Amino acid sequence: MDWDKLRIFHAVADAGSLTHAGDVLHLSQSAVSRQIRALEDSLGTTLFHRHARGLILTEQGELLFEATSSMVRKLDTTAARIRDSEEEVFGELKVTTTTGFGTMWLVPRLAKLYERYPDLKIDLMLEERVLDLPMREADVAIRMKEPAQQDLIRRRLLNIRMRLYATPEYLERMGTPQSLEDLRPHRLICQNPQTPQVSSGAVLVQQLLTRNMTSMLLVNNYFGVLQGVLNHVGIGVLPDYLTADFPNLTRVLPDIESGEVPVFLAFPEELRTSRRVSAFRDFVLEEIQSIRKLQSGTDG
Repeated sequence: MDWDKLRIFHAVADAGSLTHAGDVLHLSQSAVSRQIRALEDSLGTTLFHRHARGLILTEQGELLFEATSSMVRKLDTTAARIRDSEEEVFGELKVTTTTGFGTMWLVPRLAKLYERYPDLKIDLMLEERVLDLPMREADVAIRMKEPAQQDLIRRRLLNIRMRLYATPEYLERMGTPQSLEDLRPHRLICQNPQTPQVSSGAVLVQQLLTRNMTSMLLVNNYFGVLQGVLNHVGIGVLPDYLTADFPNLTRVLPDIESGEVPVFLAFPEELRTSRRVSAFRDFVLEEIQSIRKLQSGTDG
């Protein structure tokens, strides 16, 4: 059914007159009449009884008017919410990031975001594959390198490095390495260098693997590495942003670390005015800032 014809039908049914409907729609009576006849022809039924006092809906017309009334109510509600969206944040937001950053940093913080915006619906896609933002595979991406796609608004969030960490319990039991040579009797927990990951992390792991460690645990994401470290399995290669959330982790061999890894937040240019995107971006920036303050306080 033609939306424009349905709109005209609704106005006629609501007004009970072709003339009054024409005034509301700013159309001539003949133009309104033609549209109603065309709609009746397409449906193969009569929608109005014509008589001297005006128009009365047939049974079929009543059914259609009920449907268009429901549509109008929903459209009015949607229009009101769109107008109000400058003050509210609601609806679905598709976010993509890496499995490690998503599970270890982002998800644990989302309770605060939902507390602020309880009507927000986040569809979180955790994978190493870079989704196509301009094609709307996702609305917002947090990635460990600057996006190469065009027409994206991007913001550098922070720089991270991969470092060696262990629990105090593990180090008390197995001893604390003082040099790379001291790593050999320890169990290294890391990602396989061939696993999709940031290149600087893979380079660091490759260097450590040349030490011919006695025992190893290879995991295909950083969340698994973290679980191994927290459960005293060995010494793990982990991103340094975790130290804010796991202050009991002890850094091993402080001189050993990966190259710097930039973390970017990006979204399509067309979503520049989206309240959902702005709310998510501002929330992530606030959380990053709180980490920086905590780290600067620790460093001081």
